[in-house]
Amino acid sequence: QVQLVESGGGLVQAGGSLRLSCAASGSTFSIYVMGWFRQAPGKEREGVASVNWSGGSTYYADSVKGRFIISGDNAKNTVYLQMDSLKPEDTAVYYCAARMKGGSYADGYWGQGTRVTVSS
Repeated sequence: QVQLVESGGGLVQAGGSLRLSCAASGSTFSIYVMGWFRQAPGKEREGVASVNWSGGSTYYADSVKGRFIISGDNAKNTVYLQMDSLKPEDTAVYYCAARMKGGSYADGYWGQGTRVTVSS
C-alpha cells in the first residue's frame, strides 16, 4: 500500500507560478513511476508529467512542455511539479499517482487531488 498526499494548489493569476508537492508513504520501494494528472471541469483526466523513480527520466504532455518541471526527491519520497507561466487552461484538479513495478496507473495509487485555478 502507498499513500499519496498532494499539496500546493491554489488560485494564481495567468503568468504566475505554483509548485505542487506529493508526499508518498508506505511501500514506496515498489514505486516505478510517479506522475501528475489533471482533470478540468467537463473534461477527461489527462497525463501532465511523470518521472521514473529510479532512473529519473521524465515525460511531459505537449501542452506543458517548457512551462512545467517534474522532479523527485527519493530521500523524502516526494515528487514536485513546478508550474510556471500558468494559463487559464491549466485550471484543473491535479492528481498525483504512483505506478508500481509491473503495474499500471489504473491499478496503482492516487492522491486526493489539489485544485489549481488560474485567473485571466
